[in-house]
Amino acid sequence: MIFEHARLVVVEKPAGLLSVPGRGDGKQECACAQVARLYSQSRGPWVCHRLDQATSGLIVFALDPEAQRHLSMQFQRGRVDKRYIALLRGRPDREQGRVELPLRADWPNRPKQMVDPEHGKRAVTLWRVVGEAGEHTRVEFRPITGKTHQLRVHAAAPAEMGGIGCPIVGDELYDPAHPGARLMLHASMLTLTDPDTLRRVTVRSEAPF
Repeated sequence: MIFEHARLVVVEKPAGLLSVPGRGDGKQECACAQVARLYSQSRGPWVCHRLDQATSGLIVFALDPEAQRHLSMQFQRGRVDKRYIALLRGRPDREQGRVELPLRADWPNRPKQMVDPEHGKRAVTLWRVVGEAGEHTRVEFRPITGKTHQLRVHAAAPAEMGGIGCPIVGDELYDPAHPGARLMLHASMLTLTDPDTLRRVTVRSEAPF
């Protein structure tokens, strides 16, 4: 448990664990189920947002429906400040930038997403280099929007298209020719508004890579 409140909790999800139950047998174990066991006396937990199964890091669960509505609205309106740490394969051609490439589902290749300037939905990512490790680059992402696989696609998209041009290490969907032990993407910080006091609360988690 990273942060505990009477009406919400923030936990650190490991890579490989689903955020919520999946379809079919063997996919019921998830972060939501684990929180439900820990807070069996609450009315929740209620999902406020999700992380990809391959992504580790901070995830918020509400413990009552009113808190869920309050927190979900913060996410929908972009009032939650989110930061991620990632390890990229290669070196970007600049130290920081803004990626604004609209995304939509790549239907024949689900769950992949793709850049589509005509039919895609707005997706914006701010990023900056925070370190180097051999042939890899450590970056901090600040997503302005929250589309599915946004950081992964924006990292892998070619620089001439407006992307970073360096896929996230271990991304089996967007860089299958270079497998890794795991996807090197971690949700490292969340700043949200306490639904009771309306004060801003920041929670941090160190990337395990």
